[in-house]
Amino acid sequence: MFELVFLGTSASAPSIHRGLPALAVLAGEGRFLVDCGEGTQRQILRSGIGFKRLNHIFLTHAHLDHLLGLGGLLSTFGRWETLEEIHIWGGLPAIERVQSLIYQVVFRKETPPVPIYFYRTLPDKALYEGRKFTVRAFPVSHRGRECYGYIFEEDARRPFLAEQADALGVPAGPERSRLVAGQSVALADGRIIEPDQVLGDVIRGCKVVVTGDLARTDDIRDAVQDADALVIEATYLDADADIAAQVGHITARQAAELARECNVKFLFLTHISRRYREFEVIREARRYFPNSYVPRDLDHFAVFRDRLPEKLEQKSSENDAENGD
Repeated sequence: MFELVFLGTSASAPSIHRGLPALAVLAGEGRFLVDCGEGTQRQILRSGIGFKRLNHIFLTHAHLDHLLGLGGLLSTFGRWETLEEIHIWGGLPAIERVQSLIYQVVFRKETPPVPIYFYRTLPDKALYEGRKFTVRAFPVSHRGRECYGYIFEEDARRPFLAEQADALGVPAGPERSRLVAGQSVALADGRIIEPDQVLGDVIRGCKVVVTGDLARTDDIRDAVQDADALVIEATYLDADADIAAQVGHITARQAAELARECNVKFLFLTHISRRYREFEVIREARRYFPNSYVPRDLDHFAVFRDRLPEKLEQKSSENDAENGD
């Protein structure tokens, strides 16, 4: 299970009701930020999730509306929060832009109070490995070089068949743990029990795909396939598809058709333009993919492998009493 907290859902510039792009992903022991538009740190406080352990940041691309909030956020992280280190992934253009922001503007000639580590995003490899999940990247086509989306995916597992183990005489205890880990065990009577004798078929883990901005969908189908949740831009409506193509974005219809064709379970549409009303985006998307939703800022969802996402109540802020003047 993953949790998604939509911190900013507007396109290019903030609106009265929507901030610039930022998404928090809560995954087991890990807490991650995908993009960090201007004003993100205040949205983090308003969401109630707080700053603690939110020190892994994935950037989709180098445009300012997706990373300008890092200046203030890293200043706060470095000076007021008890974070031991900060890790930032992105394409080379995004990293270079963030480094200029941090070292020439925020800290200038100072040494940051905590170490900041930068990693160039590379597709088709694990960028982060948690205890039961991984984060991988895939390339997307947008304006500029090295634009990426990110896949958060739980490890596949094989369920332990307790009744089968009982029938084979496998005692409760370390023998069963070893079988679950894929190791054979020897019983007291000399029989060797193999994992395949007590493990069921492989069950894939929950999969969440976050695309960032993109100009086409045909080149990301493998990454999106069978996602339990797809978070994707819907900057334009189909009536303005020509404009979308010219400026490197997609329409709500294109996003919905991608979800339908790739067996996606649920579609979250973000990067919403101020030129449209929310219901217009929802109406277009649901015409092609009924399980579509336009999240509002601070919406909080739990995403599961075996059922549709569940909307969660906003938490009270962990930081209300921690950051007084």
